[in-house]
Amino acid sequence: MLIKRREVEGVAAVQKNRLQSALGLSSSGELACGVLDRRSFLRRAGFTAGAVGMAGLALGAVRRAEAAAIDPKLQVTTVKAVCTHCSVGCTVVAEVQNGVWVRQEPDFDSPINRGSHCAKGAAVRELVKGARRLRSPMKLVDGAWQKLDWETALNEISAKLLEIRAKSGPDGVFWLGSAKFSNEGAYLYRKFGAFWGTNSVDHQARICHSTTVAGVANVWGYGAMTNSYNDLRNSKTMVIMGGNPAEAHPVSLQHILSGKELNRANLVVIDPRFTRTAAHATDYIRIRPGTDIPVIWGILWHVFQNGWEDKDFIAQRVYGMDEVRKEVAKWTPDEVERVSGAPGEQLKRVAEMMAKQRPATMIWCMGATQKTVGTANVRAHCTLLLATGNVGTFGAGANIFRGHCNVQGATDVGLDVTTLPFYYGLAESAWRHWARVWEVEYDWLLSRFEDKKMMETPGIPTTRWFDAVLLPKDQVEQRDNVRGMVVFGHGGNTVTRMPEMVKGLEKLELLVVADPHPTTFAVVSERRNGTYLLPVCTQFETSGSRTASNRSLQWSSQVVAPIWESRDDYEVMYRLAEKLGFADRLFKNIKVDGKHPSAEDILREMNRGAWSTGYTGQSPERLKAHMANQNLFDVVTLRASEGPVKGDYYGLPWPCFGTPEMRHPGTHTLYNTNLHVKDGGGTFRARFGVERNGVTLLAEGSYSKGSEIKDGYPEVTMGMLKKLGWDGELSEAERAVIARVGGANIDAVSWATDLSGGIQRVSMEHGLVPYGNAKARAVAWNLPDPVPVHREPIYTPRPDLVAKYPALPDFRSFRLANIGATVQKRGVDLGVAKNFPIVLTSGRLVEYEGGGEETRSNPWLAELQQNMYVEINPADAAERGIKDGAWVWVTGAESGSRSKVKAWVTERVGKGVAFMPFHFSGWFMGVDQRAKYPKGADPIVLGESANTLTTYGYDPVTAMQEAKVTLCQIAAA
Repeated sequence: MLIKRREVEGVAAVQKNRLQSALGLSSSGELACGVLDRRSFLRRAGFTAGAVGMAGLALGAVRRAEAAAIDPKLQVTTVKAVCTHCSVGCTVVAEVQNGVWVRQEPDFDSPINRGSHCAKGAAVRELVKGARRLRSPMKLVDGAWQKLDWETALNEISAKLLEIRAKSGPDGVFWLGSAKFSNEGAYLYRKFGAFWGTNSVDHQARICHSTTVAGVANVWGYGAMTNSYNDLRNSKTMVIMGGNPAEAHPVSLQHILSGKELNRANLVVIDPRFTRTAAHATDYIRIRPGTDIPVIWGILWHVFQNGWEDKDFIAQRVYGMDEVRKEVAKWTPDEVERVSGAPGEQLKRVAEMMAKQRPATMIWCMGATQKTVGTANVRAHCTLLLATGNVGTFGAGANIFRGHCNVQGATDVGLDVTTLPFYYGLAESAWRHWARVWEVEYDWLLSRFEDKKMMETPGIPTTRWFDAVLLPKDQVEQRDNVRGMVVFGHGGNTVTRMPEMVKGLEKLELLVVADPHPTTFAVVSERRNGTYLLPVCTQFETSGSRTASNRSLQWSSQVVAPIWESRDDYEVMYRLAEKLGFADRLFKNIKVDGKHPSAEDILREMNRGAWSTGYTGQSPERLKAHMANQNLFDVVTLRASEGPVKGDYYGLPWPCFGTPEMRHPGTHTLYNTNLHVKDGGGTFRARFGVERNGVTLLAEGSYSKGSEIKDGYPEVTMGMLKKLGWDGELSEAERAVIARVGGANIDAVSWATDLSGGIQRVSMEHGLVPYGNAKARAVAWNLPDPVPVHREPIYTPRPDLVAKYPALPDFRSFRLANIGATVQKRGVDLGVAKNFPIVLTSGRLVEYEGGGEETRSNPWLAELQQNMYVEINPADAAERGIKDGAWVWVTGAESGSRSKVKAWVTERVGKGVAFMPFHFSGWFMGVDQRAKYPKGADPIVLGESANTLTTYGYDPVTAMQEAKVTLCQIAAA
């Protein structure tokens, strides 16, 4: 049973005395006996119990875990693992006795978390011993859950999968993966999809940072964070726009506040809501949700107006800034304030900071990305950084805080409907590259697909799988509708338009949910048959690597064996591939012990093929050495100055060029020309050609330290090495591999397709960055809006602005129609904003993560936040007769959606704006769904999902959902 929060009155003194006693303090609060070292302090405080219920880093809620006692007769071993919540990458030190995880503590040697945890990290031990996990495979039969054994479950699932394949083709099944996977699990799942014969294989990045990847990659080459959390300690100006790290990434705040307090940096927060992060800001600017581009262009207007731009940087390293100037000129202070509400003088102050108090960085999360203009928002952020010369140096750049523990890595390894692993795309050349890596015939891979066209066509995205189920067959650009779905580690409450999603669930012939907990997918609909639950274990019960937001990889070791009847991702995929008939090919070069594939071997296969992104140098051995020697890495530079890892950047952040034997140190800061490429230096990537409309796209007079070419240059190929006379430096073995790859066209073999690594090795010996040296693009001619422009949200509270700033015209992408313009026009014509006058936005809480099933099943976290709620401004509440803490109905603008939640009356949100956290599920439109869970596997805390109310709207480049801006009405219940 859930224990309600204690009232402060009457127990505060008792708690104080207990805490003093636990810590060895005198009544005055001083230490009662001598000096207490940090580990002893934590042990005596109960921190090592692994079940510390504390909000953020507060001490007030610390309690002992009674079951944490260690038997002195049994040996205790310590295991280093990585927290499975946000993307910061905190190390957890687990203490294991007799195969049981008995205690934990944060790792003081980790340069990332430095002996600290947030509430979620402090409670991860509960995930492994959690009593509310699935204990065995289960099947829904006439609305009741029945227990199965693994063999029966996989036999039935595989038979149904093959039946759907025969009837509807391989695209008849949608494969939804997870940012909870290790890198190896995510890679294996994408490879599994390729061998099944579909590109409809996706994961959480679609709904959190797909627009970041597309936007950033289309500006300067790679779709990732340029620097690191630690590097914020070098910043002089930090602008957070669309993020709330104090709650979403609490440990990152240590680095932010170190930059602010120790480095006296400016900390600017631009957000519709006064967040816990904003409380730390030197400057806070409130804006209307959905007006990011006007605000960014409003800042840049002041930069250009005052001549504060970095003219030399732009001339040498940026293409198309003059086109940006034309668009920015439209955004005068008056127009920016009219559209966004942001005062011009505040934006001028930010502009001057970014231009004069450098290095400056921009930090964003899903507040910027989950928009119909998400890709354009991201490109605007990048353009502002380019204009002020704040890229490619320590303390500057785009510090993009990703959400889940491995959302960066899962994206990199290709768990994405648009590409094969490591951003190679879907063209025939990409398939042939991976066929060589996998040592399977290209023609066999082709035979697995409907045809060559479908093999090279992006799949159905996570955001729209249910449209592919529900729409008429002729409106889905594949042979048939989606009829089955397999889900590993993904919450069903994380996608917008949930009423439509529920209809899609009810029409599926097969639904497989593989997760430690039953997720929303399993209970939210009225399905009565054809649903299977597979108890896949947590990442603490297996081994593998994960990539933190800053591109660094960490090896997380298995803490304990899988509990109950659960299995890890690798084994489940192996067993399913056996049933489907391609396990021998899928695991051809991967060691399998019984039914369990080797995570180390999967990583080695990734290393053999991931040349384009530089995931080639991070062997299992190097990553394990980093975990064993964390104490040798500097907390600011992240570099080791001694020992077996000397010279390496922590986690070998990609690109880590060449083979592991070349010992590239990794790249702490992308595009940093002040360093040699062999020392982690870089340039902007030359991925868009060498010239456009008579203007060079290559850098002019700018190059990385030690480069023998003192100017821009294209991507390095064998042909280029020949022209430079450097091909003779290749070894015989390297030349043989290049010849095998190139066949009759050896000169076309590039740094990204040479499986020997020789082209990269020789390039770096001469100081060349293998991917070339180009200009960043302020104009992306291949995207719908080459220069980002403001477009009003599909559901806008300002219909008067739609004529001037309309949505893009309807179009088709990802096999489906995108009718955003039609929906927007209909909303204006019907006057939707009059009936739904409040803008609804959403975000994270410190206590919960993602869809919330595992954290709401954790008793230590569940006690901290027990109610789903909506934040409403006092003026809006007064108009509606709503009192703080009262039940209210929030109604949405589509599908008759509504949710019953508690009201939090607060000035954190401005008038006309409401906020809801997105971690809740288990209620749907006022109806409690608890009875639908398997007995004993229901989360402790249930509540309405914010996405029941979110509405139509998709980014044209990535199909990112519009989760941050919609309209609602709120009334007393």
